[in-house]
Amino acid sequence: MMDWIACAERLPEDDQRVLAFVPGNRVFLPGKSLEFEVREVIVLRFCKDFYAGNPEKAERHGVHFWSGEGNSNHFFRDVTHWLPLPDAPKA
Repeated sequence: MMDWIACAERLPEDDQRVLAFVPGNRVFLPGKSLEFEVREVIVLRFCKDFYAGNPEKAERHGVHFWSGEGNSNHFFRDVTHWLPLPDAPKA
């Protein structure tokens, strides 16, 4: 099995979907009144230079961005480590 890659060491390719580690990530449960569970490993897409044209946001959140599914987007600094997604099983 591969080791987690620190974002400080290397980043994914632009538009690459990865398993991302987001310490303390809380996901609110549908149909529950503000109940949540901690899910620190989620699938995100790396968006290189997402805020390159907006220096204020780049300064505040980092120039890159993590796009998720539904409401799971994350600012660049939220993710500490990542792993490439495994290949799909062969039929």
